[in-house]
Amino acid sequence: MNTLRSWLLTGLLVSALAQSAVLAQIQKGYNIGDAITDFHLKNVDGRIVSLADYRTQKGIIIVFTSTHCPFAKTYEDRLRALDQKFAPQGYPVLAIMPNDPNAYEEDSFASMKARAQEKDYPYPYVMDDTQSTAHTFGATRTPQIYVVKRTNGQFILEYVGTIDDNPQDGASAQRHYVDEAVNNLLAGRPVQSPMTKPIGCGIKWK
Repeated sequence: MNTLRSWLLTGLLVSALAQSAVLAQIQKGYNIGDAITDFHLKNVDGRIVSLADYRTQKGIIIVFTSTHCPFAKTYEDRLRALDQKFAPQGYPVLAIMPNDPNAYEEDSFASMKARAQEKDYPYPYVMDDTQSTAHTFGATRTPQIYVVKRTNGQFILEYVGTIDDNPQDGASAQRHYVDEAVNNLLAGRPVQSPMTKPIGCGIKWK
């Protein structure tokens, strides 16, 4: 019995420490329940994208991603699937590229445009050239997801973290965190797991 109690306490401690680590990371930027500040970023088609463009939507699936990162490439089809599923229900995908393009030529604006055309992105792919938006959000990885819900004219953060629990193989994922979060919000329920650890390449800061 003592062994079982010790095992349970150890498990609870590990879980609490993991949650604290995620929370500490998020506290560098937005926390769950915070209102998102508007931004104006250039899309690969040349137009400027801002939160105001989404004022008729129920929310947005915002992803900080990049063109060079292997993790980001692995998740491209899953992002397309999320947009295909949830954009008609009021939660479209918005992709933001936060990296310093001097670190990787693949993250240049020209390469972003080429990749978006090659993969036929159905969602905007915008460049955070000053990196101020990534800093404000507290993003650290690509890809890293922020699900926001429009409430009383503001966009409120409801989920932050990874897309699912298997970056190598989406078909083998056991938890689809973004899918779960948006489905909960659409049903008027709180997000079951509002914070998860983002998995991907570190953002390349200037």
